[in-house]
Amino acid sequence: MNNQVAQQQKPTKLTDLVLDRVKQMQDTQDLSLPKNYNASNALNAAFLELQKVQDRNHRPALEVCSHDSIVKSLLDMTLQGLSPAKDQCYFIVYGNELQMQRSYFGTVAAVKRLDGVKKVRAEVVHEDDTFAIGANEDMELIVKQFIPKFENQDKPIIGAFAMIKTDEGTDFTVMTKKEINQSWAQTRQKNNKVQQNFSQEMAKRTVLNRAAKMFINTSDDSDLLTGAINDTTSNEYDDERRDVTPVEDEKQSTDELLEGFQKSQEAKAKGVKQDGNSNEGGEASEEVADGQTELFNEGTIKPADEADS
Repeated sequence: MNNQVAQQQKPTKLTDLVLDRVKQMQDTQDLSLPKNYNASNALNAAFLELQKVQDRNHRPALEVCSHDSIVKSLLDMTLQGLSPAKDQCYFIVYGNELQMQRSYFGTVAAVKRLDGVKKVRAEVVHEDDTFAIGANEDMELIVKQFIPKFENQDKPIIGAFAMIKTDEGTDFTVMTKKEINQSWAQTRQKNNKVQQNFSQEMAKRTVLNRAAKMFINTSDDSDLLTGAINDTTSNEYDDERRDVTPVEDEKQSTDELLEGFQKSQEAKAKGVKQDGNSNEGGEASEEVADGQTELFNEGTIKPADEADS
């Protein structure tokens, strides 16, 4: 197998590893993915996207990022039911670590997966729009009135709000433009051109991320889903946990995933079946096992220079 073919196959093997891990979690940890979500297709789309991703020095992410960070990013994406093909997420390199971050669409999709959520939406408020807030009988913040006007679309943004409607009611989160700017100042991509050029979408994304965090931390949903959503949100901020190396339990899962896959390939290479009989495909299996060993001994993955925050 020449080097070019090997380079094309190695990342694909990595997505296979993540898919195997997802299936294990579905069997043992009650992981439930959206009905119309195809994890295999999403991982393949992520692999295609990763081939375009580079670090700030224009080095391919697949060459500079650690295996743990790659596996964790792909797992976080899959646990949240996201796909880069739908512009729901993207990948970024920080040093030798890969991170997956959600777009506004991705946050909407992820929050909709939480139990009881019926509708998720965020809007920006422009100067001279009619906007009023208040409180209900439980002293919870509510948006009493919002009347946007077409002629105000090009005027400065003065704030944004998010709405999460559930079986039990509607939760609102409101941020002024000053609060949004403060949030952007704490991200790991300060003075991001995306924030300036796409301020409406970025403001909606920021307020929805805050709303999602507050809602998730009081929900009874699966720790797998809520943990992945919170981790992805915290990836962006300097004042949050920045180390993307998996914590002990996560790292153990990654290690077990890699070790288990290697062992299964080594067993095939030796011609051993589970029933103890000989496997005539020994040579072919050995070639596959060697390819996997190369995968674990070399780096692989690719992100974008700048990201949304």
